[in-house]
Amino acid sequence: MEEFRRSYSRLCQESGAEPQEAVLQQLHQLPRGRLDLATQSLTVDTCRALGTLLQTEALLRELVLSDCMLSEEGATLLLQGLCTNPVVRLLDLKGNNLQAAGAEALGKLLRQNKSIQSLTLEWNHLGAWEDAFATFCGGLSANGTLQQLDLRNNQISHKGAEELALALKGNASLQQLDLRWNNIGLLGGRALVNCLPSNRTLWRLDLAGNNVPGDVLRAVEQAMDHNQDRHATFRESQARTHVLSKEVQHLREEKSKQFLDLMETIDKQREEMARGSRASAARVGQLQEALNERQSIINALKAKLQMTEAALALSEQKAQDLRELLAAAEQEQLSQSQKQAKERRLEQQEAAERESKLLRDLSAANEKNLSLRNQVDELERKVKSQQEQLFLTRQELTNTSAELKIRAVQAEERLDMEKRRSRQSLEDAENLRLKEVERMTRHLEESERAMQERVQRLEATRLSLEEELSRVKAAALSQRSQAEEELIKARSQAHREEQQHLAHLEDKLRLLTLARDEAQGTCLQQQQKVVEAQARAGQLSLQVDGLQRRLEELQQELSSKDQEKVAEVNRVRVELQEQNGRLQAELTAQEALREKVAALERQLKVLARDHREALRDRESENASLREKLRLREVEIARVRDEEAQRASLLQSAVLAYVQGAPPRALSPQK
Repeated sequence: MEEFRRSYSRLCQESGAEPQEAVLQQLHQLPRGRLDLATQSLTVDTCRALGTLLQTEALLRELVLSDCMLSEEGATLLLQGLCTNPVVRLLDLKGNNLQAAGAEALGKLLRQNKSIQSLTLEWNHLGAWEDAFATFCGGLSANGTLQQLDLRNNQISHKGAEELALALKGNASLQQLDLRWNNIGLLGGRALVNCLPSNRTLWRLDLAGNNVPGDVLRAVEQAMDHNQDRHATFRESQARTHVLSKEVQHLREEKSKQFLDLMETIDKQREEMARGSRASAARVGQLQEALNERQSIINALKAKLQMTEAALALSEQKAQDLRELLAAAEQEQLSQSQKQAKERRLEQQEAAERESKLLRDLSAANEKNLSLRNQVDELERKVKSQQEQLFLTRQELTNTSAELKIRAVQAEERLDMEKRRSRQSLEDAENLRLKEVERMTRHLEESERAMQERVQRLEATRLSLEEELSRVKAAALSQRSQAEEELIKARSQAHREEQQHLAHLEDKLRLLTLARDEAQGTCLQQQQKVVEAQARAGQLSLQVDGLQRRLEELQQELSSKDQEKVAEVNRVRVELQEQNGRLQAELTAQEALREKVAALERQLKVLARDHREALRDRESENASLREKLRLREVEIARVRDEEAQRASLLQSAVLAYVQGAPPRALSPQK
């Protein structure tokens, strides 16, 4: 690393800039394989020098540049230098305010670099520029070595999430992706969920703090769990293949040892045969004994030949047994696959039946909701009829007050003469009557306000129920929800108009009561009529109380029906969720079974291939042994012929010697 420090100083001096002391100090204290310049403010000249050095640096494995306040030009120079670096595995650019140019440079880096496995880009602004972020996502899609990517707090919108989803579809190496604290939202979350089925390597995806709904987060978690299981099975299969390869290598080594031992025995036998031939040549005088010994050797070789033929037959029998076992295993696998196919078809039929049952339950719930809605409409019609009755009673009250006013006008002329006499007594009576009338008016106003509040509560509960039903039915009842909203607006408008009309009528009623009070105060003779009017007002109040009680009963009925409806909807929701959970569990189990079947098929294929290779090796060994035996038999035949010739020559020599002929004349020509 001292050479790296000197090269940095030299490049800074060549560019006409002074090397930064903080960077030199960090390079002096640099641990082997790691360069940590975190929280150091790096200038453009320093970035240029470091980018030039990183192009050919072969010892640096980790580069930490977090919170270095890099400019756009400096970051671009550093990333250009890293494009051709073949050894850097970790790059940390946290908190450097990287923007459009930085995102484009990172995209180029991901396209060209083949060594970076971990990239940290937390607390930057890569997602604020859509085109630049699209370039970054294109580089990520083309990258084949990056395994961990941190994009927290990068202002990534739903469009950026869609670009990331496209990149994840093409990427086949990324395993961990952190997108916390961005602005992905519902659309971005759905785009990421849609891309996960086509990505089989990503097994960790963090989306906290992105305003993503819970169902999308659960779908992401399910996809990540599925990828984790696939990753675990892949590792397990790799371990198994490694173990099997070791076993195959061990078997090959053992076979090679056996072959070498066999060759050694053959060489020893050759040496023994050579020694025997030399001994037979030395013992020409003892030919008969030598022939007997050779005969015994030939017998021994025949026995060995028989033993080797028996071993060959045994190996062929073993090979036949292995073929039968393989055929039985293939037959058993075929039967198991047929059985699993039957079970899968049965499960699919059961799932279809469950789905049809759920659809029937859903249609029944919809019919029940329609019936409840019809009941609510009937209750609303009843409320309207009662409101019309109340309006008629108020109209009658206004008519009576008009009659009283007319009579008061007629009585004014008669009462002018009696004002002075009965003023004192009438004042007391007037105070009492005013108090009574005020009490009655307050009671009427309170009852009207209570009725209005209850009607508003009823409408609020109805609106909440309609919103709940609209959430359950989703898109199928969107038009109906719009119509209901328009109906609610019309009702609220009618209610406001009715309130205004009631306020106007109340004002008129107040004026009429004042006129009635004046008429009552001016004449004691009208007391009886006033009492009658009060009695009628009491009857009207009783009627109003009855109507209020009826409204309360209707509200109670509506609340009970609403509770029943909410309970029914919750029950249906719980059943649907349980059935969905069971279906998902069954689907995951089926996928696991499929993967296990595929793994078993692969293992069987590997075993069959190994067995075929072993059989081919054994057959080649048998062929080589047969060829060696044939050569040995040819050699034995040649030795027999030579011995026979030698015996015939010896016999002729003996006969010539016995007959007295010179042995030289009988010696064979060489």
